[in-house]
Order: sequence, then structure tokens, then C-alpha cells
Amino acid sequence: MKHYEVEILDAKTREKLCFLDKVEPQATIAEIKNLFTKTHPQWYPARQSLRLDPKGKSLKDEDVLQKLPVGTTATLYFRDLGAQISWVTVFLTEYAGPLFIYLLFYFRVPFIYGHKYDFTSSRHTVVHLACICHSFHYVKRLLETLFVHRFSHGTMPLRNIFKNCTYYWGFAAWMAYYINHPLYTPPTYGAQQVKLALAIFVICQLGNFSIHMALRDLRPAGEWPAGDWEWLGQVGESHLPLLSCPPGSKTRKIPYPTKNPFTWLFLLVSCPNYTYEVGSWIGFAIMTQCLPVALFSLVGFTQMTIWAKGKHRSYLKEFRDYPPLRMPIVPFLL
Repeated sequence: MKHYEVEILDAKTREKLCFLDKVEPQATIAEIKNLFTKTHPQWYPARQSLRLDPKGKSLKDEDVLQKLPVGTTATLYFRDLGAQISWVTVFLTEYAGPLFIYLLFYFRVPFIYGHKYDFTSSRHTVVHLACICHSFHYVKRLLETLFVHRFSHGTMPLRNIFKNCTYYWGFAAWMAYYINHPLYTPPTYGAQQVKLALAIFVICQLGNFSIHMALRDLRPAGEWPAGDWEWLGQVGESHLPLLSCPPGSKTRKIPYPTKNPFTWLFLLVSCPNYTYEVGSWIGFAIMTQCLPVALFSLVGFTQMTIWAKGKHRSYLKEFRDYPPLRMPIVPFLL
């Protein structure tokens, strides 16, 4: 059996970092990363990006050496992705923050609204209902992170957690400040508006959870389904988790509706979990009639539309028999 020689150079300086002799032809990029770590332990596999061209795309961990367009002496270029942190840790931090922050405003802890309002309670029912809905949403997310979602990429750059937390925590504080403010006024159309909005919120929350479970069950036992906000494939170096990715494999399937009526939205959109997520926040915005909530919904919809379009394109590219009626996130429109 002919073995390979692998030379690893720095993608920026072209400095030789490592030379691996007698590498098996069937060796994967993941195995080469492990060999590289032995000579450079400061660069553990999760923070390594190996590529065939200094400015090219990162090779996938499951890529096999002998199937790459290289000779028996392969040259790979290394790029440091920076310190990494697990996706689970990031999600738990992102979601626990808004839950805790919102409750600080709800209970009106000192130094927020003034001394005379410390630990007072709002007289408006909608304020208490909004707190229940907001808390339920983030408790649901925390539990799904722990027990439902699985991620094919175990880590993300550490720097991202600060950006993500700023977004979630900042918006949570902004909306909570106004909804729980002593001068807050209830919605224009009163109880009818609140009841309608609550129905939208509950239906969309159930739908969102149903889609997550459908994606989880898309694979046989032991395989890994997708997480909430991530889509099929990668965008640049962001390393978003893959959809329905079993350990050691990247096999994917088209998600279809199940007997659960909430999953029937798969007939019309590729990412019904995003559709339901946006719907939940629209319901919350109608319920509270609060501008920061509306802006949060708009920003979230914009970002999820970008993710949904990318995921939709990946489906169309990979599956020739992909249902033609489906749109990325909004039925018949978008």
C-alpha cells in the first residue's frame, strides 16, 4: 500500500508547520488534525482549518485523503480559527441570560424604576401574562438545547458568544424595561387583543417544538438531528451545525410532514421552525404592543430569512426530487 506524505503550511506566512510521513490513504482530515495536534498541542482539532488552497474553503473532517485532488505528497494549509467553545454552552448562556434579565425587571428590583417602585407589582394582567410567555419561551429553549438538539460541529469561536449574548441579553433588557415599567399602558383593544395574541404565541410555540421533534426523529436512533437556529451546510467559517447528521456520517434526508398537524407546514416551507419562531414573537409583540418587541421580531425575521434561504438552496442543490412548492420561510412568498 502506497502511503502519503502530508506537508502542513501556515496559510498566511507559508511557513512549514508540520510534515507527516507514512499517512494512510484512507486517513480523514479529522485524523490528520489529530496528528497535527501532537506536534502543536496549542492548536486542538476544533480550532484547526485545513484547506487545499490558502484562500480556499475548509476541508470537511470526513474528507478522505486519497479522494482529494492531491498527489502522494499533499500540501495542506492551516488556519487558526481561534479559541473554541461548545455550542451547548453558547446556547445555554444565550438563553439563560434573557430569562434572568427579564425577571429582574418584572420583579422591579431596586435601581431600575426608582425607589418607590422597588419590588412592586403591575396592576395589568397582560404584564404578568407576558412574563409567563417570555419565561416559557426561554425555558423551552434551554430544555431543547439539553434534550432535543444535537450539533454536528461541537464548537464555535469563543468570540461569537459575546456577540450573541449582546443581541439576546440586550433586547431582553430593552423589551422588559418597557413592558414592566410602572407607566406601561395595556394594548389598545384590551383583552380581545391579548387573547388573540396569546393564541398565536401558544400555537407557534407548539409548532416550533413539533418541528424540532420531527427533525430529531428524522434519523434512526443514535443519529444526530439539527438544532434550532442552524442550517444545512456551512457559511464561510461560521461552522453552523449540519442538519440531521449522524456521527461519522453526513447523510441527509428531506424532512416531510408527520401525523402531527403542526408539521404539515413542511408542505409549504423548508424551515417551518423559523416560521413558527417568528410567529411566536409576532404574537408577543401584538400582546404587549411594545416597539422593542416588534423590532426584535423584525431583526429575528431578517436573520432567519437569511438562514432559511441558505438551507433552502442547500436542499435544492442536494436533492433533485425536493418538493417544488416549498418556499424558504413564508408560504408562497419568501
